[in-house]
Amino acid sequence: MEIKNQNFLITGANRGIGLAVAKMAAKEKAHLHLVMRQPENQLIKELSDLGALSVTIYLADLSQRQGVEDLVTKINKQPIDILFNNAGLLTGGLIEDQALDEIYPMFQVNINSVVHLTRSILPQMIRRKHGKIINNASVSAFMHFPCASTYAASKAAIVAFTNCLQAELNGTGVSTLCLVTPGIKTRMFDEIDDKYSKNFQIPTDSISPEEYAEKIKEKIISDETYLFPQGSTGVGLWISKYLPFLFHKEIQRRFKRS
Repeated sequence: MEIKNQNFLITGANRGIGLAVAKMAAKEKAHLHLVMRQPENQLIKELSDLGALSVTIYLADLSQRQGVEDLVTKINKQPIDILFNNAGLLTGGLIEDQALDEIYPMFQVNINSVVHLTRSILPQMIRRKHGKIINNASVSAFMHFPCASTYAASKAAIVAFTNCLQAELNGTGVSTLCLVTPGIKTRMFDEIDDKYSKNFQIPTDSISPEEYAEKIKEKIISDETYLFPQGSTGVGLWISKYLPFLFHKEIQRRFKRS
């Protein structure tokens, strides 16, 4: 699927992967629809200068159902060609130490808002027989590290949701792309050490958001359904899936309860 001239909606677009993908899509001359919590007025000029055909910013709090419903109302009459469900929150630590006030909004943003937005935007894609849903999962959906219980559960749900969606959309002209995202050097990545390091030695391999955005572009254009990590993270993912006893042994070596 080409990106040029497409209406490209990105949640969590003001930083990290979302911002990098917005810049990539701007260079590809897309119409950008960017969802964020705070206004970023200078971003409109920056993305326009990069080549975006238009830039529209929507302010929304995806951690609240009403925030998602308000966003849906705003974009209801806008045909969206590519929906990138990118916004996410991170939780971590021993399950008994994780705050419920962090767990609930994380599930809302990471799962509920993805389902809600997809359900709302998908019908017009199906009517036009054209569109793509991109969902940002994580290696944590497959690599079940200690201290990642709630976050991994949210990302495993995204993989399952995307797989089911892919089967439902067969023959409609609408496709899916599931990102099994590795460590990306973002503000969220910097939070991992605070949430995990007390109990678990987390792998520290990472790539830049800009490099990952280019990989996403390649998968969009080639219409592939998954973007898996490469390098050492890719090897670790393979081990977790096909040699789980070795993966479990290694994570236990890195884990301590106190």
